[in-house]
Amino acid sequence: MKILRTPDDRFENLLDYPFEPHYAEIGDELRIHYVDEGSRNAEVILMMHGQPTWSYLYRNMIPPLVDAGFRCVAPDLVGYGRSDKPTEVSDYTYQNQINWLTKWMQSVDLKDVTLYCQDWGSLIGLRIAIEHQERFKRIVLANGSLPTGFETESWPNLVKPFFRWVNLTKVLSKKKSYSKYNYIFPAYVSRAIQGGTTRKLSEEELNAYEAPFPEDEYLTAPRTMPGRVPMIRDNSESKNNELAREKYKKWTKPFLTAFSTQDLTFKGAHIWWQKYVPGANLPTVKHKMIRRAAHFLQDDKPVEIAEGIINFIKNNP
Repeated sequence: MKILRTPDDRFENLLDYPFEPHYAEIGDELRIHYVDEGSRNAEVILMMHGQPTWSYLYRNMIPPLVDAGFRCVAPDLVGYGRSDKPTEVSDYTYQNQINWLTKWMQSVDLKDVTLYCQDWGSLIGLRIAIEHQERFKRIVLANGSLPTGFETESWPNLVKPFFRWVNLTKVLSKKKSYSKYNYIFPAYVSRAIQGGTTRKLSEEELNAYEAPFPEDEYLTAPRTMPGRVPMIRDNSESKNNELAREKYKKWTKPFLTAFSTQDLTFKGAHIWWQKYVPGANLPTVKHKMIRRAAHFLQDDKPVEIAEGIINFIKNNP
């Protein structure tokens, strides 16, 4: 496996990102980076990002949560942020991402976790949580789901933006040949992120989102992972997600949905979770819709979301 590692100087003096880097070595000589702020004796909030962001997405949520007495741990997925970046398309499978993050979680020995997950962070995080329930106490699902290709509640909303990206990226993908599901993602990561917020991001913020990808060859993950979403019936992970959904029908721990009103990608996906997950129907769980926020709601309403997490944990000790 050929692995690239983004130079450290790309991450110097990033706006609102003063956090010391932490690293864990896992199999295949891969190094995963994570933010780890707050007391090691405090309750853990595991914050998982999606496509094509990295832990920078949580820069404005971490301080209020730490101030409230929590430990915030935010890993960078393999291929993103300060984590190592394999260069081959074949390295980036759905199952590999789950395996890598599971090994990382076990290596840092996270327990009694409240999971906050969004976008690909939910596709990966929800699978990890249901397979390792002993490590998790609560879940907050934000603008995400476990797509199977069979569900109907978010299918139209997922398909349209996905294939808009596909059509655009086919035009841009002239350097490499990709298989049926490996559509290339736009090289300009910051454009995709700005397109998923209601707030206009500053030039410093946009540059920070592009910091992990100094050259074209570092972009294999964000170019590949959109095509790994199991939205098509013959995708190999559709069945696995369907089985995971069945297990969630027996999840009795607190489960909160906190979606944004202006997210088109996962619009309506919260309905299934509220309907079928027992932990989502506890009287102490108050589901939220974040107004004036789009897909990357962490950038649009970080303080409001942090306050919602604090109240959720307080009401579900």
